[in-house]
Amino acid sequence: MFTQIGEVWDAAVSGEDIQFKDLAEEGRLKQQTVDLVSVYLASVLADEPRPLAVESRWELPLVDSETGEDLGIPLLGIIDLVLDGSEGATIVDFKTAANTSTPVATSHELQLSSYAYLLRMATGRTESELQIRSLVKTKTPSVVTHRYPPREDRHFRRLFAVIREYLDALDRGQFNFRPGWTCGACDYRESVCAAWGGGTV
Repeated sequence: MFTQIGEVWDAAVSGEDIQFKDLAEEGRLKQQTVDLVSVYLASVLADEPRPLAVESRWELPLVDSETGEDLGIPLLGIIDLVLDGSEGATIVDFKTAANTSTPVATSHELQLSSYAYLLRMATGRTESELQIRSLVKTKTPSVVTHRYPPREDRHFRRLFAVIREYLDALDRGQFNFRPGWTCGACDYRESVCAAWGGGTV
């Protein structure tokens, strides 16, 4: 396992331009990666259905199924894993975590609803389940699977309401301050958002 990860490690580090404090830190993180992958592979059930999609990029128009309104922009998502199943597909999202606490369902609702929307639009199939598989980075690594039921109309109503709110704000020239995990990769966090004083950016 270490050899296989080692073969792709350097290319991945270079491709993502990852900077380590020193060689010791890189070695520790590389070993942690090996440990997490090993624990995950050991946890996969022998009878797990075959994947329908792995790390797949899907981009489809945003069309409200209730009103038929086309919002005029596509929804882009990269779905980690979609498994086949007799009662519907299972959508799986992988995350790393520092502990085994249960994720707050609301904080992942828009992401999971977006994936379900893409699956339904792309394949015509509905999901039987959505999962978050957390690779837990404790001293003894573990994998914890959190399961969520298929999306209902209320989930998609909320998804489209949020998207419309974003689009309406942009049309008005209002760039609402919405800090989140993506801030670390945003080019505007130090210029625009750092100067934000309330209301809109």
